[in-house]
Amino acid sequence: MQPTAPLIELEGLSVRLGRREILHQISGRLGGAGGGKAIGLLGPNGAGKSTLIRTLLGFHRPSAGRARILGHDCRERSREVKARIGYMPETDAFIANMTAVTFLKLMAETSGLPAEAALEKAHEVLYHVGLGESRYRTLGTYSLGMKQMSKFAQAIVHGPELLILDEPTNGLDPAARRRMLALIREMKESHGMVVLLCSHLLGDVEEVCDEVVILNDGRVVHHANLEEERRANRRFVELEVTGDDRELAASLREQGAEGVNEGQGRWRIVMPAGVEIEALWGLLARHSLGVHKLTHRRDTLEEIFLKAVGHLQRTPGEEAIAPKEVSIHGGL
Repeated sequence: MQPTAPLIELEGLSVRLGRREILHQISGRLGGAGGGKAIGLLGPNGAGKSTLIRTLLGFHRPSAGRARILGHDCRERSREVKARIGYMPETDAFIANMTAVTFLKLMAETSGLPAEAALEKAHEVLYHVGLGESRYRTLGTYSLGMKQMSKFAQAIVHGPELLILDEPTNGLDPAARRRMLALIREMKESHGMVVLLCSHLLGDVEEVCDEVVILNDGRVVHHANLEEERRANRRFVELEVTGDDRELAASLREQGAEGVNEGQGRWRIVMPAGVEIEALWGLLARHSLGVHKLTHRRDTLEEIFLKAVGHLQRTPGEEAIAPKEVSIHGGL
């Protein structure tokens, strides 16, 4: 089932635990019409990620504002909300002496499926995640990788519209990690789910997510469409040329680029958004410069993250060039 309205709506959401306010006036919308989507939830330790997830699950009462899932208040209508959410926690939450198929059947029934349908889905999903041959083993005998897959299985067994995954690739070997990321992509692309992926592994987020939300100190400091972010990011160029390059800096400025001459034909250049490398080739030809070396790249998600949380003022290679302004948003 595909959502027809914003799946997650936050309106001035603040959450206080004890005397400390953890989330501060977060507003915005995530998910919506048009099928599946994966959203990365990032932030340093203590940023408020777990508090936001638990608030969406109905475990924390907002001190101000509200959170809704498909129009339902997460706290006041928690029964309806939980039936439409799949949740994979970071920590294990198993009944160790229960078989995997019995556990999944119980989780499916808890989410609202009739007993017969719950048992059928339990078998089907365990086979789908690669645990079919082990479905009658008790969960306490599972390896770490098998436990991660069984947690993922219980999160999707009832066909949720919102799938919340907290560190899903923790402890997985490379092959199991690839399998987990493939399953996440399948949930959004083939089953139309909106996936909220909380992970400290930025490579996982960059690989499967369409959007990223970065929290810091209980506030949203960056929210972006990753594809648009990649297109909009300036391109960083390292260049070595032969010939008379004395007029190159002025010509770069005419293109909206900034260049630093490091001597002996070596340059560091920041190309503006929307200007491709082809323009640089034409400019070099105009000055009759030979090219010995040209390498280029864009900001990585790690650099976007570090800039957003204030740990990086400028991208490596951008020294002596005006630093890129960090995008700060008041809501999602």
